[in-house]
Amino acid sequence: MTASLVFAPLIAWPLLIVAGVVAVLLVGLALWRGLSGWWLRALALGALVLALANPALQEEERQTLSDIVILVVDDSASQGLSDRRAQTEAAVASVQAEVAQMPNTELRIHRVGDGDEDSGSLVMTALSEALAEEPRARVSGAILITDGRVHDAGVVPNLPAPLQVLLTGRAADWDRRIVVKNAPAFAIIGEEFKLDLRIEDVGAPPSGSGEVDLTISIDTEAPQTYTVPLNEDLELPVTLPHGGANVIQFSVAPVDGEITDRNNASAVQINGVRDRLRVLLISGEPHAGERVWRNLLKSD
Repeated sequence: MTASLVFAPLIAWPLLIVAGVVAVLLVGLALWRGLSGWWLRALALGALVLALANPALQEEERQTLSDIVILVVDDSASQGLSDRRAQTEAAVASVQAEVAQMPNTELRIHRVGDGDEDSGSLVMTALSEALAEEPRARVSGAILITDGRVHDAGVVPNLPAPLQVLLTGRAADWDRRIVVKNAPAFAIIGEEFKLDLRIEDVGAPPSGSGEVDLTISIDTEAPQTYTVPLNEDLELPVTLPHGGANVIQFSVAPVDGEITDRNNASAVQINGVRDRLRVLLISGEPHAGERVWRNLLKSD
């Protein structure tokens, strides 16, 4: 329990200060003129100023609240590669043991898996939600246990305390993957279009550049192999052979030392369509739907 003297003046502080100064001047004048009973006047004026200041003795009984440490554990699919799952659980156990030795400190554990609709590892979103559940003044720190593959890094919350990251995996880990960019949903049959593709090594690959054999096939056609550079954007000319769904498959051979070969292959589906509108309106060739189009264009 703590006690303190507090003031809740009945008038504004500037007016109270002026009243105190006036009281001191009056007492000083009475003393200078040698008036009898000046000390009684001083006591009366002092009591009046003190009453206007409205002092009070405040007693407080305070209870110390515990600090809170937030631990967000990444349980996404990429954490299942190699021995990362075991590393994660070992790190969780270590953090629990460390926090248990800290006086007046609580640990909150939040686990996050893969996001809905292939949205990836939403670790920062989970951290934001965990912070929203706790009083910000009691949060003393936050810890992330993850492999570093975070897909919502732009959603960094306003942290009231330091954030520490424990990375799973090893410094020599690396992986090769195929990234297909700007694949259109539709393309005209027989007309060439461009497809951007990149084969990249991420992490700590044994060599930072070089060439690799890329195998490409469309549907059940015989695959063709090309030698392409690594870690460079490629612009591939593609021509769809038929209408409907065309499945284009890309693959590279697995390499010893990479974490997984699951992303050494990629496939995109592009629907082939015929340019019927140009045949009807530009070339003037007969078409079965000519009457329908003519009626549609003439209608209101």
